[in-house]
Amino acid sequence: MLSFFQAIIIGLIQGITELFPISSLGHSVLLSDLFGWHNLLNQQQSNESLFLSFLVILHLATGLALFIFYRREWFKIIGGFFSSIKTRKTESSYQKLAWLLIIATIPAGLTGLIFEHSLRRQFAKPMFAAVFLTINGLILLYGEHIRRSKHDRSDFSLEQTVKNTTKISFSRAGLIGLAQVFAFFAGISRSGITMVSGLASGLDYEDAARFSFLLATPIIFAAGLYKLPDFLGPLANGLRPQILAGGVAAGIAAYFSVRFLDRYFKNKSLRPFAIYCLLFGPIMIIYILLKG
Repeated sequence: MLSFFQAIIIGLIQGITELFPISSLGHSVLLSDLFGWHNLLNQQQSNESLFLSFLVILHLATGLALFIFYRREWFKIIGGFFSSIKTRKTESSYQKLAWLLIIATIPAGLTGLIFEHSLRRQFAKPMFAAVFLTINGLILLYGEHIRRSKHDRSDFSLEQTVKNTTKISFSRAGLIGLAQVFAFFAGISRSGITMVSGLASGLDYEDAARFSFLLATPIIFAAGLYKLPDFLGPLANGLRPQILAGGVAAGIAAYFSVRFLDRYFKNKSLRPFAIYCLLFGPIMIIYILLKG
């Protein structure tokens, strides 16, 4: 069973940790274990379960929140995609950005279709999540180390971000997309590893964060749409109000999270999130070992 309280708490956790570079899947596993919600924890490792129906709505709500926040850019990106198809050229920044996002989406999309269930069954366990969360902290510290650009730019507009991002090559976009595959391991953050890959490609924090959020939008939303039959099927019978309540919580949390982070990365770094992961991960490892 899924109570309204559990649904709302997990929804809030999803909405925040999906965008903060600290792993939503890792936190759903670790906090379910910490709160004693073992029924939900066990369901995360099943091929068919109520929790997977719940995840459908959480993903749709998070993706919708991202689309709403960046709606003006998405309308231009979508327009750029269709105009590039018509002209068979990528002359404008939004035309190239559309194809960069498509190329970067392919590796994670294919991996999710083929391996998500098997990876979730194998690695969506507290000890694995704690270890990978610690590794995630090291990845974020590496991002600090390889940062090439300083925050001396005067124009933080989204238009400037688009221009800066389109300096990335298509092959580099593919590598950034490939890096996202590691986010299927509970504890590794999709937004975090995408940002670090962006920093390695020469972007600064502002541009790397925005590219990460734009890239997350189709991946998260498509994952929700693909699994929508799970929510509409018999598994969710009698529990749709709780699931929808969690979705609302996730959407609200995601919107305010991206709003905060879009401003935060104008002059802040990944270091606080790295420190958090390097503290919380080992603490959970010790807790799990002592619990036996």
